[in-house]
Amino acid sequence: MRAAGADPARQREWNATLREYHTADAAMQTCLDLASIAARTDLPVLILGETGTGKTLLARVIHNSSRRARNPFVAFNAAALSETLLDSQLFGHEKGAFTGADRRVKGKFELADGGTLFLDEIADMSPTAQAKILRAVEYGEFERLGSELLLEADVRLISATHLPIARYLQTDTFRKDLFYRISGITLRVPALRDRPNDLRTLMASEIATASAVQGKAIVGLSRAAADCLLAYHWPGNLRELRRVIDTAIAVTEGDVIELDALLMESGAGPDEEGRGKTALASAPLPEGDLSLTAAERRHILAVLEQCGNNKRRAARLLGLARSTLDRKLARH
Repeated sequence: MRAAGADPARQREWNATLREYHTADAAMQTCLDLASIAARTDLPVLILGETGTGKTLLARVIHNSSRRARNPFVAFNAAALSETLLDSQLFGHEKGAFTGADRRVKGKFELADGGTLFLDEIADMSPTAQAKILRAVEYGEFERLGSELLLEADVRLISATHLPIARYLQTDTFRKDLFYRISGITLRVPALRDRPNDLRTLMASEIATASAVQGKAIVGLSRAAADCLLAYHWPGNLRELRRVIDTAIAVTEGDVIELDALLMESGAGPDEEGRGKTALASAPLPEGDLSLTAAERRHILAVLEQCGNNKRRAARLLGLARSTLDRKLARH
């Protein structure tokens, strides 16, 4: 599963249904089989999986494959919001409900009426918000903030979290009654490192899509680049795979991605068995000048060396205009 983007090539996957997804991995096949069952029902769905595994897209694909497909799909990330803001975002508010509320606003539940509401990182919600969601899910009833008028909405709920929900249930952090209400069907999306049979297909798909988005004709990977990607542990899962491929295509000037175009995260490389490698290795803290100016100089020179002293490629990786890079090199 992958995230959607504004480009037509990315938009097609956002509009896909379950019929368009295939896997050679047993755990992922189990997930897709359960997702197909979920799509034929209105049961609430709970999606579990590490960050970057594609939980949001899976929720969207279930919606696209259900009888609600013609109605709204509304996604909401519940993490790191204040009580008032979360309340307002979910259930809406009336004019004057709080400072800055200058007009009536519909909440996510109201906007999703007839369709699907996807609540990401639901385990991060406060106990008060959990209680309100339980009522809305159980009875289809809620009030806008600042109003006593009872509203109703026909919403199919899909929730997700990257946290180990079983551990939460052993504490008072997450309401057990809410868990039992939202977990009609529980899907576990396997991490990318646990899908070795799918990795080659996913790499090829990302290369084709990213090439189309960037207007390039990349035909594939060199043997060394392919071996590197296949051995890597992928701590960031599919989101990291997309970023690595997107960046590799951006810096590739020919039609084959070479090893030096693979810029994985420093420090996220080999696991305990020594798998994986990074194109830019993490280094110990240097001795001598530790100022930001010196750090910038070291970083620029490291990227420049990685690019074979190709200033145009280095500037692109650094997010700088070529003229800006020239000025910085002259200053340093």
